[in-house]
Amino acid sequence: MTVSHEILSPFSNSVVASVPVEPESSALAKVAAAAAAFESWKSTTVETRVNIISKAIDAFLADKDAIANELANLIARPLTHCYNEVRGFEERARHMTSIAASSLADVPVPSPPNTTFKKFIRRVPLGVVFVVAAWNYPYLVAVNAVVPALLAGNTVLLKHAPQTFPCADRFAKAFEAAGLPKDVFQVLHVDHQVAAKVIDAKEVSFVQFTGSVRGGLQVNKAASHRPIGVGMELGGKDPAYVRADADVASAAENIVDGAMYNSGQSCCAVERVYVHESVFDEFISKAVNVVKLYKLGDPFDKATNLGPVISVRAAETIRGQVLEAVSHGAVPLVDESLFPEAKPGSAFVAPQILINVNHDMKLMTEETFGPVVGVMKVKDDDEAVKLMNDSEFGLTASVWTRDNDAALALADRLEAGTIFQNRCDYLDPGLAWVGVKNSGRGCSLSKYGFDALTRPKSYHLRQA
Repeated sequence: MTVSHEILSPFSNSVVASVPVEPESSALAKVAAAAAAFESWKSTTVETRVNIISKAIDAFLADKDAIANELANLIARPLTHCYNEVRGFEERARHMTSIAASSLADVPVPSPPNTTFKKFIRRVPLGVVFVVAAWNYPYLVAVNAVVPALLAGNTVLLKHAPQTFPCADRFAKAFEAAGLPKDVFQVLHVDHQVAAKVIDAKEVSFVQFTGSVRGGLQVNKAASHRPIGVGMELGGKDPAYVRADADVASAAENIVDGAMYNSGQSCCAVERVYVHESVFDEFISKAVNVVKLYKLGDPFDKATNLGPVISVRAAETIRGQVLEAVSHGAVPLVDESLFPEAKPGSAFVAPQILINVNHDMKLMTEETFGPVVGVMKVKDDDEAVKLMNDSEFGLTASVWTRDNDAALALADRLEAGTIFQNRCDYLDPGLAWVGVKNSGRGCSLSKYGFDALTRPKSYHLRQA
């Protein structure tokens, strides 16, 4: 009997899609097919792969209206913001295709003079790559691994989170339209137990996981008895620091956006803010005024710029962090009556800024993944750095200042994979996307994003 997963809209709580879940036998058959397809795909030229992937990007973009509307249904993000994800998908995919040839080119190694040696290092594909993607940015998360893996000559199996199962099918449709050979890319709609069996399959050579710390550790454990690589992009509790010399109005506007966009459901969302005492009151006043402009509601209403979080359970966790903080002295500054949709028992959470917070509160130490942020006053750079680094996570951090030298000096002291100056919550595909501490392991995007998806092979040839 076929089992289907019913996807509930966080907005309406009604079923918006029903997707058949594959049994173990079907999933393992796809693994075997991917391994068979690898034998021919790995021999294609990078130029051929770039041409096919470029056509797939074009095919994907041709469906942008359907993709954006489907995504708004699945996760209840405002429709206008769903189009932003489509644009982000294109930016990352186009960049990785544009640098594939140079990133994967042979690296010559000098030989002693007057010898016949020819030496070089070639990056060769691993084999079958299993990509496990998260629901919060289903296209951006997946493209980071899927496109470079294919460009490098690997075959790919993509499993999305159940909430966004249909998004994986959008990849498959685009690749089919582009003429990607059969079984080079396949979709797996499987549960956790079957996913573990896939990881255990001898044909799988690498796993890329994006999700929670708990999920990442489970994936790592499932793969631990075999010598394969596991890339992990996990949680975040990203800090922002507003120095005394910052453009406070710009900082307030951008930090609030970094905290609230996608209802705060981003691994690199701003989740805690430290503000120099001399500009603290000004920052708080401006940030609260920005939050009051948000419209929480129907994702298909053009006026909406903030949707519900992914589930009632998630909403209750976020509200629980706020209540715990308030019970220990935190002060919420945004009147929740401005957001009548945000009721207990619903997935709607009112955007909130809290002061009088500290690191004894979960709000300032545990991942919130919601439109809520705590703000602390600091006396100087040293106190800010100490607090910013006082976290189990380390994905991004932002420094808001007019002093470029100070920003660079602070960046060197901060424990995070990406340091921003006067911006936040953005992935530049030309830069390495890296997490430290419990934010993950490995690297995606940039020329370094190909490294984990290939292995160096040395050629040491005494030529006749």
